[in-house]
Amino acid sequence: MRYTWPKKKLCRREGVNLFGTEKYDLDNSKRAPLRSRKTSEFGTQLRKKQLAKRMFGLSEKQFVSYFKKAQKSTTEGTTWEKMLKLIELRLDNVVYRANFARTRIQSRQFVSHAHFTVNWVKVDVPSISVKVWDVISLRDKLKESPLYKSLLEELEEFSKENKGKVSGCKWIEVDSKKLSITIKALPTKEDFEQIIDIQKIVEFYSK
Repeated sequence: MRYTWPKKKLCRREGVNLFGTEKYDLDNSKRAPLRSRKTSEFGTQLRKKQLAKRMFGLSEKQFVSYFKKAQKSTTEGTTWEKMLKLIELRLDNVVYRANFARTRIQSRQFVSHAHFTVNWVKVDVPSISVKVWDVISLRDKLKESPLYKSLLEELEEFSKENKGKVSGCKWIEVDSKKLSITIKALPTKEDFEQIIDIQKIVEFYSK
């Protein structure tokens, strides 16, 4: 079941801005983060799990599913690396990482409303996993919409300030003129959200 309390309270509970916009910036909050007086090891693991789950906007069922897939995977790497890699490769996360959406929530909405194609096929499932050399493109009919015209202006400005780069992710390539994203490589642990302690999460599910 998804958490439906006010998002500001979610951020205060975890002590960080989970949604990436100024609206949820705790530095601007008049109320202090919610903190436990004393936390056990299990409690610490639970909080780390909740933080990551809420940051990516995943249900408990989805999160457990990624953990089990990572456990069963025979590819190289630790369970926590494989788990985060699976989550990073979700279509909605890639759209957010490419700066085609301001938050992961907005990115999920865009994908759900079929704003994008993957390898020129229209998709509307945010959890689709993309692969190396997949191309994610904004549908032509949306390129003239006010929403994406504004986004294009922001991307061009960001590119000027960052020597031609539109995204800080090394594993994706963004064409700000065509509004397309190419998966150049698989994400590595250096690319993961540093605030997430996935080792604690793996320990939580491994009990």
